[in-house]
Amino acid sequence: MPAPSRPPPPVVEPPRVPRWVPWLPVALLLLDLLIEAVVPDAVAAGFLLTALPVVAAFSYGPALTAATTAGALALQILLALRAGHINEQHHVWVYIATLLSGVMGTALAWQRIRQNRNLLQARTVAETLQRTVLRPVPERAGGLRVAGLYRPAQAEVLVGGDLYEVCDTRFGVRVLLGDVRGKGLGAVRTVADVLGAFRAAAHDTPGLVDLADQLDRAVLRDATDRGDDELFATAVLLQYRPGADCVEIVNRGHTTPLLLAGGAITLVSCADELPLGLGHLGPPDERGKPTVVVLPPGHTVLLYTDGVSEARDATGTFYPLATRLTAFGDTTPDRVVSFLAQDVHQFAGLLADDLAVLALTPEH
Repeated sequence: MPAPSRPPPPVVEPPRVPRWVPWLPVALLLLDLLIEAVVPDAVAAGFLLTALPVVAAFSYGPALTAATTAGALALQILLALRAGHINEQHHVWVYIATLLSGVMGTALAWQRIRQNRNLLQARTVAETLQRTVLRPVPERAGGLRVAGLYRPAQAEVLVGGDLYEVCDTRFGVRVLLGDVRGKGLGAVRTVADVLGAFRAAAHDTPGLVDLADQLDRAVLRDATDRGDDELFATAVLLQYRPGADCVEIVNRGHTTPLLLAGGAITLVSCADELPLGLGHLGPPDERGKPTVVVLPPGHTVLLYTDGVSEARDATGTFYPLATRLTAFGDTTPDRVVSFLAQDVHQFAGLLADDLAVLALTPEH
């Protein structure tokens, strides 16, 4: 069994300063010189330079801010000398104000850089943790070609209320795709718990229904710990044994998977099952069996969350998933996922809910 791939280290960029901000000190300097040129007799021409160090602190480091302070003082003295007012009291106070402004600006620049460094470190840690929760989708797993798409509704986080995992186990490839009640950071804890339970149990639990039952109990424990009787997660589990011409699917209250075969799109009808965390509310002696779906090469199973099927356009119309895929025609997993990534965005614009998609097809 191949070792699971580790997620690549996150690439976190420092906060970007708008392009026009570094030019503010230059603009202020040019404005001061323009006033001096247009109104040569103006005594207050160099007064604008008092604010120059603080303005520079928003774009530059402490050393350059201190150099800007020295430059502003020198220019003020030259302008006052040119007007013959270098020793006048109000000019002396301007020099003092500029010096104080420089001290504060230098301290501000140092603090800004320090905060940016701390923020960068915090973002790096957060993204590392989030990528550990949701690992990258492998291109191949146990005889399957796989492609995935994940977009949280909140752009500033990497993990929302949707979840997925692909595990290559001794029982075959096992796939989980689900949707926790809620979205954003509030659902991340449950997402992490469900994925942790799946990763641990997928390698040791022979039956797919038994695996789903373990996840059901994990969500129920989480709900009990939180005192949240309404906590649940919809999920679809899939199992593929290398060389087989079919897959097994267990659907726990999730959106209906699709089978893509050329220009034909078929709904994969599964037994109605309660979502994870609510299984105890159903009949105690009734346990469903996995749905067996014939999956020859060239056919693709598409698992998706309601962030796709319930995406709406400006008029409130739901995204017609089956119709769009029928018109697209291609069943190659990566092409299907790339098409959905663009088409759902063009149809609905900004996402109102988390979105997750997995497309799987046999390699041979």
